[in-house]
Amino acid sequence: MVVVYIQERDGAFTEVFRTEVVLNSLNPTWITKYTITYQFEIVQILLFRVFDVDTQFHNVEVKMLKLEEQQSLGEASCALSEIVSKPNRSLTLDLVQREESVPSTHSQHRGKFTVHAEECFSSKTTAEMTLKCLNLESKDLFSKSDPFLVISKVVESGMSIPVCKTEVSKNDLNPTWKPVFLNIQQVGSKDSPLVIECFNFNSNGKHDLIGKVQKSLADLEKLHTGREGENLFLPTPVGHDNQNKALRSKLFVEKYSETVQYTFLDYLAAGFELNFMVAIDFTASNGNPRLPDSLHYIDPSGRLNAYQKAIYEVGEVLQFYDADKRFPAWGFGARPIDGPVSHCFNLNGSSNYCEVEGIRGIMMAYTSALFNVSLAGPTLFGHVINRAAMIASQSLANDAKKYFVLLIITDGVITDLQETKDALVKASDLPLSILIVGVGGADFKEMEILDADKGERLESSTGRVASRDIVQFVPFRDVQNGPSVVQELLAELPSQFLAYMRSREIKPCS
Repeated sequence: MVVVYIQERDGAFTEVFRTEVVLNSLNPTWITKYTITYQFEIVQILLFRVFDVDTQFHNVEVKMLKLEEQQSLGEASCALSEIVSKPNRSLTLDLVQREESVPSTHSQHRGKFTVHAEECFSSKTTAEMTLKCLNLESKDLFSKSDPFLVISKVVESGMSIPVCKTEVSKNDLNPTWKPVFLNIQQVGSKDSPLVIECFNFNSNGKHDLIGKVQKSLADLEKLHTGREGENLFLPTPVGHDNQNKALRSKLFVEKYSETVQYTFLDYLAAGFELNFMVAIDFTASNGNPRLPDSLHYIDPSGRLNAYQKAIYEVGEVLQFYDADKRFPAWGFGARPIDGPVSHCFNLNGSSNYCEVEGIRGIMMAYTSALFNVSLAGPTLFGHVINRAAMIASQSLANDAKKYFVLLIITDGVITDLQETKDALVKASDLPLSILIVGVGGADFKEMEILDADKGERLESSTGRVASRDIVQFVPFRDVQNGPSVVQELLAELPSQFLAYMRSREIKPCS
């Protein structure tokens, strides 16, 4: 039997699920599934513990089994993002014993454990319909009816729950309404019964029922293909029962289509990657790195400064989506040894290549750069944005399945606002998103301008408007509450990624 745990924010593991018991097997495959909500912006750590259930307990319900009475066969742990970023969404892990008495270098072979994830498919299909009625009855005394439709799903108890409604068509007995969109999962399935009611709108909120029909999406699709109308009916009380009175009025389905909206996970499964890059502000306003009040101060106790914290918290989430985990890392606003001020230099000190190995590589390159450059100024973003855009542009030319994410960490107000806007407008056509984290106490009003969430789309000096919003900005004021700030920063990335793919009509399978 497998027991699944999820790591909570405080680091503790909580049991969430148990599989069935597979009898007498050294190569078991479990069937019971566990459904979990995937959250891109956090690292969701899962722990799987495998137990040998003793014969005497085989008739006990799995929920009732006491784990301390079963023999542990080993455990394995991974992040959910590690599973979903594998092309076949399967990850094979080594089983290990937690209290391994043998030194860990010789930990015993306890077998392999494979975990497979799949996305709930029905959630992606949406039906789009254009509905019209003919010969509606007039319910108003001095004018024609003002009809609108309410579509409800019928739940097991027999109750109807509204899932969508059309606009009101004024003074019209033969209305055609604007298209309605129904997510198939939202209504249950294509064969689930739907009640479509036509009401006459009254401003007092007491709308009169003109007539109704009960049909599934499959039935409505048939009405569309057969170009037939369905008569509305009215329930009329006869004694204690309701009988349905058929009306002359008819419902027609003018258009019916179904579309699959590809999800972020579909692109990951097709081999698309997110490539992480970072650019760090080395301007003098950060303060002398050797003094404790500097934003760049490296604390001997190991406590992270705001720059390190931002690199770690964003990098820890994004690293799983990058196959080779080699990250371009730059600095700006400093004078490398014996050189002029540079607004984009390689953090690793190399003049040839900008990549470092893993998040640890970024941290080490950052620390060593602090001792090898002198802080200067001004604060210019244009150079690093153009450098990142160049990498994204080359990747696009090679048809690579890559999307780039540049993290800029800065303490100050930028001096080249217009040049930055120009670079961003140009970059908005590329597979690139830019995350800006503001550290320290400066006034970050200008950063808000770059983030189109807070206002209008960016415009370049030539009047060209950005094709999409690619910038997310957050001030990292309260370092104690770091994680939620970073979650806010990352939460929009999947939708920016999808907006780019859809605008280019790039499908996951291509």
